[in-house]
Amino acid sequence: MKNSTRRLAAVAAGAAAAPLVAVALPAAAANAHGHVTAPPSRQAQCAQRTVPCGPIQWEPQSVEGPKGLLSCSGGNARFAELDDDGKGWHAASVGRTVAFTWTFTAQHRTRDYEYYVSGRRVALIDGGDRQPPPTVTHTVDLGGVTGRQKVLAVWNVADTANAFYACIDVQIG
Repeated sequence: MKNSTRRLAAVAAGAAAAPLVAVALPAAAANAHGHVTAPPSRQAQCAQRTVPCGPIQWEPQSVEGPKGLLSCSGGNARFAELDDDGKGWHAASVGRTVAFTWTFTAQHRTRDYEYYVSGRRVALIDGGDRQPPPTVTHTVDLGGVTGRQKVLAVWNVADTANAFYACIDVQIG
């Protein structure tokens, strides 16, 4: 009889504590996906505390929005500061061809990846409708532009109507 009373007490205590634990855990683990980590994207700079940011610093992989957008925030109001070109983003020194590395925390099947400079698509890379490995690197020719530029990288997943967005500030030349 004592064992069943203890088990019942343990179950009751666990049930009472579960909502507190769920609230205390960071949301990033549940909503994880992917972002560009090299050169450091704006959300990577937030996560590294290179630039002071709001909630994106805890979930840089969660910049998700409908396919077809051309914004750094993916249309997500919580991450609107990523669209602020005057925030003090650090620009990585690069050549005209750049290796961009995506890091994934949830590997959706991939339709393709797109890269834009000044609103012009400079690369489209087929994802083969397959799940990527934990990291993927693409070498992209930025199309002859020089100076400080903002590159928009888009991961179009194949199994949802959404895409993941990352802006990377670069100094070319």
